[in-house]
Amino acid sequence: MDVKSAFLNGYLEEELYVQQPLGYVVKGHEDKVLKLKKALYGLKQAPRAWYSCIDKYFQDHGFTKCPHEHALYVKEDKTGGFMLVCLYVDDLIFIGNNANMFEEFKKAMTQEFEMTDIGLMSYYLGIEVKQNEDGIFISQEAYAKKVLEKFEMENCKSVSTPIGCGTRLSKYDESTKVDPSLYRSLVGNLRYLTCTRPDILYGVGLVSRYMEAPTSTHMKVAKRVLRYIKSTVDYGLTYSFSTNFQLYGYSDSDWGGDVDDQKSTTDFLFFLGDTAFTWCSKKQPIVTLSTCEAEFVSAASCVCHAIWLRKLLEMLRIPQDEATTIYIDNKSAIALGKNPMFHDRSKHIDTRYHFIRECVERKDVKLAYVKTNDQIADIFTKALKFEDFARLRAWIGVTRGDQV
Repeated sequence: MDVKSAFLNGYLEEELYVQQPLGYVVKGHEDKVLKLKKALYGLKQAPRAWYSCIDKYFQDHGFTKCPHEHALYVKEDKTGGFMLVCLYVDDLIFIGNNANMFEEFKKAMTQEFEMTDIGLMSYYLGIEVKQNEDGIFISQEAYAKKVLEKFEMENCKSVSTPIGCGTRLSKYDESTKVDPSLYRSLVGNLRYLTCTRPDILYGVGLVSRYMEAPTSTHMKVAKRVLRYIKSTVDYGLTYSFSTNFQLYGYSDSDWGGDVDDQKSTTDFLFFLGDTAFTWCSKKQPIVTLSTCEAEFVSAASCVCHAIWLRKLLEMLRIPQDEATTIYIDNKSAIALGKNPMFHDRSKHIDTRYHFIRECVERKDVKLAYVKTNDQIADIFTKALKFEDFARLRAWIGVTRGDQV
């Protein structure tokens, strides 16, 4: 469902005045202003006012706000039925096990707000959703084509991988400077594509580091990602039917991967069933002294995300009774996470990264070793040869739409 003119529903807490709009100026009172009671589009506080309005409505009508994700609301009835509502500005997605609750919800929302009932979800925030009995396929094919047209790459020569092997970028590159606004626009468009295309995450993360003063070398690498998109424009994520709802994740890192400051990259992804559903790749805030330390810092971030996911899944009626397994391809990092006696090797590491040990002791997570060849998160850490890239791409569930 979609809320029409959502921001006009929010009531203002601040005292705010506006000039009389043209065509509605009261004769004899031209010098007076109007006091706003409700928000208008263009006000900085309009989104907040709308959220306060819809949040109050949900909680007044029996919904419970998820403490771990404030845009998620849950409602239960006495018969065991439940409904989940996810809010993104003025768009509502809801799912549940009771059709009567759906009808009551839609009727109540329509009475309170001016709504549009769009029906079964097929398109949401630029993401195309295809649902059938075998599963769900999500992609951004239409959006990807628009991006290619925007940057005049719709007829470019395609490539099989987003980043060429051996690619190393630096902010001190001496090649010709390019238009920063154009470069930032390109990178911004690519970043939104990572919503359904985790296979381009490493390449997009790499070119995102040079938006301050991009050069022709940086632009060439960014356009190579577009050339890869050209060859895989109809690819997306396939979520097949499954009875396995066990959460597990993979954590990896590249030690000193950044040429300029020698910082490493934290990479992880999580599976629920057979397909990845959440992933991350970001540069670490500290310089690590070894591969073991880089993997340990990455694993700590992964564990924090796992704890949040476990709490969120409990609200979604998918409780994780067993410890969440985190697969790491570095045995030293696993030992460091399990054994507090490794003091000499870890005494210089910031205290917050040792949170992982407490989680292991509580049996919220379990660290397990995986061979490098089976480390799926490796696709986020470096440029791979096509054979390895294609294998890991299929493993995380990125496939062509006609293969569903």
